[in-house]
Amino acid sequence: MKLNADNLNINLRHLRALHAIAQEGSFSAAAARLGIVPSALSALIRHLEESIGAALFDRSIRPAAMTPLAHAFLDDTAPLLEGMDRAVTRLRQNAGLETGSLAIGASPSAISELLAPLLADFLADKPQVRCLLHDDIAENLAGMVADGQLDMAIAGRALYSPDLRQSEVLRDEFGLACRRDDDLAGGPVRLRDLRDRVLIGLSTQTGTHRLLAQSGLPQALLDTRLIAHSTVAQLCMIRAGMGVALLPRNAVHLFRDPQIGFLRIEDFELQRVLYLIEPARRPLSPIAAAFIRLFRAHIASRHPE
Repeated sequence: MKLNADNLNINLRHLRALHAIAQEGSFSAAAARLGIVPSALSALIRHLEESIGAALFDRSIRPAAMTPLAHAFLDDTAPLLEGMDRAVTRLRQNAGLETGSLAIGASPSAISELLAPLLADFLADKPQVRCLLHDDIAENLAGMVADGQLDMAIAGRALYSPDLRQSEVLRDEFGLACRRDDDLAGGPVRLRDLRDRVLIGLSTQTGTHRLLAQSGLPQALLDTRLIAHSTVAQLCMIRAGMGVALLPRNAVHLFRDPQIGFLRIEDFELQRVLYLIEPARRPLSPIAAAFIRLFRAHIASRHPE
């Protein structure tokens, strides 16, 4: 289709201005709807009239009224604006900014305080976006990110892989998790106080167990009688009075259970580090990229340089 060069001076801003005046009934109301000052709206209409070489408003009366030519132009251009709105809506949807899916992995202790509040705000503005939140140990989550089953994960550091990019987001100190009515709850606590206590450990596959094993902790405190597969199971066992556990602070506060407390251990210093795990070789979907940008901005606001 050959374009008439004389028509190139007319654009969507002119059309939206004329249609806004027709719908609102006045220049001032139309300007407010478009977010511009009335003088700017008047300038748009004058430019449109100059481009077509005819008046679109009868200014001999007050308030100025649209001419028959203007009404005919409104009828001709209404389908154009409606089609443009539909096309832009489909474009945004196809780009994944309003519809689509988001798959996130996380260690359980990273969900309630760090991830869930941010994710809730993000999804509130995107009611058509579906979200999967998968909790597991770091190695499993990292494998799922590398395989494309997850867009990202928040977990302890996984083994090196060229398919992954891992960046630190949070440091968390280890301490003792116990019931608040436990004899130890009054503190202070030292490692020797745990020798005769029932300790609840974690599976050797977990990052928490590996950190404790590499910390120089006495072997007697590593070879626990009770072993849980997850932090959730540990906390349930602690709440039931079955024993105590060495855990990061955020893990202890996972459910904000008033019956479970966190105690610092005076002669034991260890930190668990959480990482943002992303694919290094696979492009992210627009919705995943948008959430990761939000997540990074949130982390930066918590820890300004």
